[in-house]
Amino acid sequence: MGKKKNTRKTILNIHKILGLTTGLVIFIVSVTGCLWVFKEEIESFYDDYKYVTPQNQDFLPASTIKELAENVIPNRSIHGVVYGKPNEAIEVVFYEAEPEVFYHSVFLNPYTGNVIKQIDNNAGFFGFVLKGHLRLWLPDAIGSRVVSYSVLLFLVILVSGLFLWWPRNNKNWKQRLKFDWNAKTRWKRKNFDLHTVVGFYVSSFGLILAFTGCVMAFNWFYFIAYKATGGDKDPRFVMPENEQIITSTISPNHNYDQLVPLLKNKYRDAFSFELHYPENDTTSILVEVSNSRGLYYNMDYLFFDQNTLKEIEATSIYGKYKNAKFADKVIRMNYDIHIGAIGGIVGKIIAFLVSFICATLPVSGILLWYGRTYKKQSKNKDSVLITHQV
Repeated sequence: MGKKKNTRKTILNIHKILGLTTGLVIFIVSVTGCLWVFKEEIESFYDDYKYVTPQNQDFLPASTIKELAENVIPNRSIHGVVYGKPNEAIEVVFYEAEPEVFYHSVFLNPYTGNVIKQIDNNAGFFGFVLKGHLRLWLPDAIGSRVVSYSVLLFLVILVSGLFLWWPRNNKNWKQRLKFDWNAKTRWKRKNFDLHTVVGFYVSSFGLILAFTGCVMAFNWFYFIAYKATGGDKDPRFVMPENEQIITSTISPNHNYDQLVPLLKNKYRDAFSFELHYPENDTTSILVEVSNSRGLYYNMDYLFFDQNTLKEIEATSIYGKYKNAKFADKVIRMNYDIHIGAIGGIVGKIIAFLVSFICATLPVSGILLWYGRTYKKQSKNKDSVLITHQV
């Protein structure tokens, strides 16, 4: 009995120390996570710039789109060009990670090439929210590390919390599963129940959010998660080289102009196509085919030789979705699970509620710690006063 009591006390101390250490970080990450979940739905109320009047003609060639976009934002790297439905504008995404993140989008009319709007994706409300979620609005080198390790420790906090929640005898089960309040219930008891009962019900979903967050935050965690589910491919994103090498060309190679029209005929049910221009003469062309709006896991990643447009077989988990094995799918679903999109609007509501409740756990936990500490200090002061009077 004494050994079990000491074990419980040790776990309680670990739970308390880690909770106090990471409480503020978990609160910020959880609140910003709530706000990010419905980003697409909220932005849909003011995204008229993403739509155009359909015309009975083909979209402008990819090479023309590239030239027009580079005139708008010169001397920056184009990450990709997103082609949507006939009534949707083309989005040209500029992205550079170093020395500072540069993340802009230029929306063009696909028929005329007219510039509709330029957006700084790091600015605005959701840019602010994302910076808080990923790095607490601190410099990336510091903030991202603090967030990553805090989320990793949150996994330990949740597991230790479940151990502490587990009733010592059958009589306490009812008390741990629901609120039993009346007019005489004090706020400390209510706070304790909020922390333990609510914490229990949200813990399983909280573990999923924290786990998927760690998969994105740590390469080693990512590799372990993939291998643990039976993965046997290269889990990294691998860009194949061209199969045929052409040493000299008279004019620039714009073979990619033909790709999107060809793929539109082949993938008629696709929602969008994101073309990535080849980085140099040896790399292949990547086209990401989106098969579901708002989801990423079931995208098809297609690679083509830029000289012959012959499709190159993918060697990593990022290839055609139909070729993905169980472990590949689990890893590819990670982000969609993290934001709840995997379950549609219901999944997003669950992710929102879980993230919001996770934000309350550090608050109720700190209040619980403060109440017990203050109570002990008050008792010690009273004992000293009584002893002095005697």
